[in-house]
Amino acid sequence: MINPNVTRTSGKTEAASPALLQVDIIADLICPWCYLGKRRLDDALLAVHGPSAVNWYPFQLNPTMPEAGMKFEEYLAARFGEPGALQPALAQLTATGAAEGINFRFDRISHIPNTLNAHRVMKLAETEGVSVSGLAENILRGFFEEGLDISSREVLLELGGRSGLTSQSINAILDDETSRQTVLSREAQVRRGGVTGVPDFLVNKKLFVIGAQSTENLVNVFDRVMFGQDSDLPASPTVH
Repeated sequence: MINPNVTRTSGKTEAASPALLQVDIIADLICPWCYLGKRRLDDALLAVHGPSAVNWYPFQLNPTMPEAGMKFEEYLAARFGEPGALQPALAQLTATGAAEGINFRFDRISHIPNTLNAHRVMKLAETEGVSVSGLAENILRGFFEEGLDISSREVLLELGGRSGLTSQSINAILDDETSRQTVLSREAQVRRGGVTGVPDFLVNKKLFVIGAQSTENLVNVFDRVMFGQDSDLPASPTVH
């Protein structure tokens, strides 16, 4: 029997290269659902028996946020109304996060930052060949679990250093106006594509997944993309 994963070229038998699974994730770094979605994506990728690549695209939930950010309580009141009414939702998020190994500590968050600088450092990691997903993990954990101000240069130097970026490169990118415009242009492109909320996942430029889907749903989407639309897997209204 011929192995379907083997091709013949010039009389020689060679292993066929498995298809690449590419996931483009659109996220903001102060979005708890993006942290959940990122963890679930990590788990789903463990089921992929072949090469995969993850690309990150910036999105600011609060594009008009002052550079200095806002106090947490003021932000909640301005965006959602009475902060106390959100406590059940925060408690539910905390429980959901615990199931994914995330220790949400909303009690440590006193400040909601402008995330543009964090996105600029994410773009730097991509340029430098440093794991962008690894940096995203450090930034998300820093904000949601340690209560760090991820707009602060000092904090970004620390978190970037944990991920393998140099202080020199981080300082240079934050002093470069071109990097700001590059990230804003990339975000504008995403918004022109119709994105209004995050997280979102574009899988192999074929299927668009909305929201922090379960690991099982993401694996099913991967299967649909890699093995064809004729799959028996059910279609979700969050997959387009």
